[in-house]
Amino acid sequence: MSERIVLLHSPLLGGLTWRGVADVLRARGLAAEVVEWPKLTSLEGDFYRGLATAMAASLGEGPATVVVHSGAGALVPALEAASGAIEGVIFADAILPHPGRSWFDTAPPQLADSLRSGAEFGMLPAWDAWWPPGALARLVPDERLRGALLEELEPLPLAYFEEVAPPNGLTAPAAYLQLSGAYDEEARSGTRQGWPVVRLPLHHLAMLTHAEAVAGAIASLAEKLGATRG
Repeated sequence: MSERIVLLHSPLLGGLTWRGVADVLRARGLAAEVVEWPKLTSLEGDFYRGLATAMAASLGEGPATVVVHSGAGALVPALEAASGAIEGVIFADAILPHPGRSWFDTAPPQLADSLRSGAEFGMLPAWDAWWPPGALARLVPDERLRGALLEELEPLPLAYFEEVAPPNGLTAPAAYLQLSGAYDEEARSGTRQGWPVVRLPLHHLAMLTHAEAVAGAIASLAEKLGATRG
């Protein structure tokens, strides 16, 4: 296992998503930290490079297993190219790298069309507006926790979703943690590639509501990745 487990949130969300899991991992004696991406609105195009460069500086040089949630999965190859610290990757209910394609190219066509039609002045609504009414409350019923989650959200630049990912692919050893049925295909892809895969029948934001279970799965997968590196 790496000396560090670094938890990276979706660029559409904020660091709160991982803080509870980080606390659990540290309580188990593991060196876990949450490192936040820059806000997408702070960048002026060239999002993959800008995000990766900023994150590489935040990661430093010590070896790390990074855990990426949701949309952060697409950023891993760019981050690997910018940082020498990554020696393992755990995709947690995350999309997989899609070199040479945009986020819109990989999204369900109905969702992509809906988001494009809702754009105003080059901006998409914040991530919570993508969900049907009441859906987030069902996933995160704690009102204070949900409110803290929402405070970290902001409208999102359409250009990020249209930008084509760099051509480089994943090189580090990887594992997959599936939390919801929406990521069946990604988990199956991990299995086909021989990755360690853990499936927890929870939901996409389970790190907020089931931190113990998610932390346990991450610790197990990180240990397996360490074993594969010898």
